[in-house]
Amino acid sequence: MRRNLQDADRLRPVDLARGHGLSTQAIRNYEEAGILPAAVRTPHGYRTYTSLHAGALRAFLALVPGHGHRTATSIMRAVNQGAVDEAFRLIDESHAQLLDDRRTLQAVESALSDLDPTPPSEPGHTFIGPLAQKLGLRPATLRKWERAGLVRPRRDPLTGYRVYDESDVRDARLAHQLRRGGYLLEQIAPLIAQVRAAGGLEPLEAALGDWHSRLSARGRAMLTGAAELEAYLRKRG
Repeated sequence: MRRNLQDADRLRPVDLARGHGLSTQAIRNYEEAGILPAAVRTPHGYRTYTSLHAGALRAFLALVPGHGHRTATSIMRAVNQGAVDEAFRLIDESHAQLLDDRRTLQAVESALSDLDPTPPSEPGHTFIGPLAQKLGLRPATLRKWERAGLVRPRRDPLTGYRVYDESDVRDARLAHQLRRGGYLLEQIAPLIAQVRAAGGLEPLEAALGDWHSRLSARGRAMLTGAAELEAYLRKRG
């Protein structure tokens, strides 16, 4: 009877893979990466997994949507090495990042609510260096954003230096906040172009709603990942 129970707990790589739509190579890769505990080898060298490995796989796959593949890998590796406190620290960092992203979204909404519907026509006197420093960016980043159409500074006729007026600064701040929110340059450019043309929040309402949804989905995914990780920790004992 005891032998039968032991046999029932033995799983082949294909048994783990099949239930999650993975390949057997993926299972082997996960083991080599430390996501799964080391498998027991048969006398012929074949890998044998157990329900413990199945729990580790479920925990990892549940952690990925909320924490990302890289952090989820680090969390599982730490747990499997017995460094549970390190795993908790990584989880705390992810939660802190989510909170920071929520604050960034609030900052974007606040910035948009303060947009002047009629950008000033008077040229400003902000140059690329001071503006980059104020935003915590490199001047090369602002030049890249200019090529992508996110900012449109004029050139000083005597020196040829870029000069950013108030509307350029507004666009640069908005682009900076949207980049922090995970938007690509090609996604930001039409939004800023619409803001310039429409002069208000409406063009960004759909993007902000999507951003809210993605943050909420991440938060729920973190809860799911935490539940599966707790189940795995209990199984490890």
